[in-house]
This record gives sequence, structure tokens and C-alpha cells, in this order.
Amino acid sequence: MSDQEILVTGAAGFIGFHVARQLLAEGRRVIGVDNVNSYYDPALKRARLDVLGTERGFSFRQIDLADRSGTAGLFAQHRFATVVHLAAQAGVRYSIEQPQAYVDANLEGFLNVLEGCRHHGCRHLIYASSSSVYGANSKLPFSTKDRTDHPVSLYAATKKSNELMAQSYSHLYRLPVTGLRFFTIYGPWGRPDMAMFLFADAIVRGEPIKLFNHGKMRRDFTYVDDVTRVVSRLIERTPPDNPEAANAPAKLYNVGNHRPEELMHVVGLIERELGRTARKEMLPMQPGDVLETFADVEDLMRDVGFSPATPIETGVGNFIASYRAYYKV
Repeated sequence: MSDQEILVTGAAGFIGFHVARQLLAEGRRVIGVDNVNSYYDPALKRARLDVLGTERGFSFRQIDLADRSGTAGLFAQHRFATVVHLAAQAGVRYSIEQPQAYVDANLEGFLNVLEGCRHHGCRHLIYASSSSVYGANSKLPFSTKDRTDHPVSLYAATKKSNELMAQSYSHLYRLPVTGLRFFTIYGPWGRPDMAMFLFADAIVRGEPIKLFNHGKMRRDFTYVDDVTRVVSRLIERTPPDNPEAANAPAKLYNVGNHRPEELMHVVGLIERELGRTARKEMLPMQPGDVLETFADVEDLMRDVGFSPATPIETGVGNFIASYRAYYKV
């Protein structure tokens, strides 16, 4: 077992790609896993993998983590010391239309990862949760001590389930687990189903952008490079026994910018970067959506010195530059 050999699941995805690049830049060896499904354009995922493929220390395996025997074989072969589990079926709205995809990827896939960690000596599992677990929580900022038992989408329910599954494995098998509740991550190479991409793409095409709740929403937009630094710092920080988690070595963190942005302000920044004005279609609130997200990140600041470092103006500029380069706009 090599301390430098790290499994990153979802490596062809947006966050997984950036995390893998960060770890490789630190001289670590990374094995990336992804099923490269067609939830959005697989060509974008392949392009990310092409970038990773130029990095020394990276290797890739195309595996669907819901495949129990394939996942078990991967863990038996490599016996990873550290696993960064970022693979998931993403998207709140898609979970309303295709619930089975979330059970397969987010529940069965995660169980198979937990089993691999349990049976093959993993010393730290870091996994992605989501701010969506807070549901329609009206107390701000969101704290990991807040109740999260009223999810308003199936996606959120599967992420809450992941937290409970990880907690139970940590308690039963002494598996150190760290869960990260991500808050609206954005940046270069972003997913085409995310708001910032949808806005940019519609503006470029001259199509109207859809603004739910008539644009009166706030999000704790978090730049992806800030996220990768968090993951890197947490790898060597296995959680101690936690009295709030039945004395299991389990910990949850919010990963956010700690500063909600008005949605209309973000639209204005995208318009400025593209040099075009959006046609705006004002719509009512969507099922599964929430009005505002706002992360309390004091635990992360205290434990790993996390401090969000990327202003929204800089982040949007970097995202649009990446969008222009990839789509030759």
C-alpha cells in the first residue's frame, strides 16, 4: 500500500478533475475512476481526462461504481490508503425526472466504495456531500450542527443517506471518514447543467436565461480551486473520535465561500465578461430549489486554516475564459 496512491472517483467530472490535478501537482500518484456516463456531454469528460493524462502519476480506470464486482476488484488490486469519493449522479432537477439513476450511483455506488474501504485497509475516506441536505432551512448561515432531516429533493436525500452510511461504517469498522458539504461549486471546466454554464451558453446563443423565483435567490458560490485546497489539506488529517458521532472517527464540514451572492449580480458579471446582455425569462420557484444558501465554515477555518480566497468577480472571469476557450466562442 502506497501512501501516495490516492483513488479519486468521479475523476472525469468537474470537481474530481480539479482535485486530481491538485494532488498530481503535489507529486502524488492518482488513480482516477469514472463511468463517463451521458448525463452531460461525454466529450467534455474525455477532454478533462486528456488533460489529466498528460500529468505524471495519473492512471485511469473506466468503472461504474454500482458494479459490485468491478469495484471490489479495484480495491483488492490497489488497497488504497486514501480515497476521495466525488463520483455521484448530480443535479437536483434531474433527480425529479430520473430517480433510479440516483439510487444506482449515489446509494449502491457509495456502498460499494464503503465496502472496498472496509475490506482493504483504507486509512481515510473523504467523500462529497452537498449543501442540499439542509433543505429549506431558514436559519443562516447553515451549520453542520443544524438538523438535516427534511430534504426537498431526492438528490438531497441520497446525499444525506451517504452521510448516514459513512457514519455507520465509521462506527462499526473504525473507518475514518470526512464528509464535505459542497456549496455551489463553480469554475473552469464546469458542468453544463450548472446555472453559471447555462446562463453563459444561453447568452451566447441569444436564447433567454431562466431565472427561477424571478431571480430573487442567493447562493454561496464557491470557486473550485478553494475546494481542491481543502481536500488536499484534509488528506493527512484523519478525524479523531468524535463525541458528536458516537465516538466514531467521523467528521462533517461545510465547504463554501461564506458569502452568498445575489443571483442577478452573478448574471451581471457573466454579461459583462461576455459583452452581451441576457434575455431574461422570469419563472416561479422550481420544486426542490431553496431561496438561499450560506455556509458556516468556522470548523474548516479552525482545523485546516481554510479561507476562501477567490472573489466572485475573479471566479466568473476565469470561468468565462475557460468557456470561451473550450467552445471557441
